[in-house]
Parts: sequence; C-alpha cells; structure tokens
Amino acid sequence: MAAIAVFLLAGLLLASPSWARRPKPSQSPIDKISAQEGFDPTRFAGKWFLVGVASDCLYLRENGYQVEATNVVVSVRDRDSLHFSTFRPLEGICWNIKQNYFAGKAPGRFLLKGRAAPVDVVVGETDYSSHAILYFQKNRKISAKLYGRTAQVENSILKKFEAAMTALGFSDDLIFYYPVYGFCSSADQFHILDETKFTG
Repeated sequence: MAAIAVFLLAGLLLASPSWARRPKPSQSPIDKISAQEGFDPTRFAGKWFLVGVASDCLYLRENGYQVEATNVVVSVRDRDSLHFSTFRPLEGICWNIKQNYFAGKAPGRFLLKGRAAPVDVVVGETDYSSHAILYFQKNRKISAKLYGRTAQVENSILKKFEAAMTALGFSDDLIFYYPVYGFCSSADQFHILDETKFTG
C-alpha cells in the first residue's frame, strides 16, 4: 500500500508542472546589457579616471555634492580576470581599495566578490583609448560608471553616457560627475582596503 501511495504521489507531481517544477527565475537585469564585443582585457588595462556615476544609491543622493576625485589602475590577472586599485582621498588622506574582478561567463563580464553580496559587472562599451562604461548589478539593482583615460572626456562621450542612462531609467538627478582635480596615486600601508581576499 505504501508503495502504491508513493507511486500515485509521484504521478501527481509529474502531472502537475506547478508542483513538479519551480518557475524559471526572471532574466537578471544585467543580462540584458550587452558586453563590449571582443573585449580585450590587456587593452583595457592601465589608468582610468572616474568621470561619472549613475546610481539610485541613497548615499549618493544625499552626498553626491561631496564626491572626491577618483582614479583606478587596472591590471590583468590570471584567466582574463582584472585587478582594480582604486585611489581616492577621504578627509585629506589617500586610500587604495584593491579588488579582483573575476572573469565571468563571457568576455567583458565579471564578478566582484567582497564583504557583502557579490556584484555582477559588465564592460558595456569601451574604445580602450578614451572612455569606458561599466555596469554593476547588486541585488538586481543596476548602476553604471563612466571612466576616461583622462579626467575630462569629450562632450560627445558625456552625451552618449547620459543617453544610455536615460534608456535605463536614470533621471538627470541620479547622474553624478566627479572632480577633475585633487587626484592621488598612492597610499601608505595603513590606508589600504584589501578586498582581494574575498573569493567565495
């Protein structure tokens, strides 16, 4: 009798898709963003300046007027992963934030692992010589950063970035531009935030 009951229950489960299978998760928002075709990590390596950020982050909404000049040095790690060293002043002291962007499922896609939830990263567009637009997704919320090889980029690049952000639903008041002066390029051993130890 027990065997029959198990057989009938199994039949019911198989006959009812809503019971037998979990619904497919909806597509992740960042999966809809195309990565730079033929992305080349070695060409992307080098120094970049943070020009602008599009984000609905509460901290930026409240403190966007206080953003500090920020630049990064990118190098290639094993298997096309990237290492970011981000330099930014905080209360007059230069900090270096070290992070590893682990190669993702396709060229131009990465996973940033840190203290909190992992962040999906996509290099959406770059010409390697003047600008790059990177997209970030944490807890299914998208933000984006515009980097330049110089602290100031051409107006055409700014307009391209703003148009891409408008398409994502960001209003003008959610786009924050960074200073073009006051950069630092090194930090002492007491002001290094090493996030590279997070690999899980």
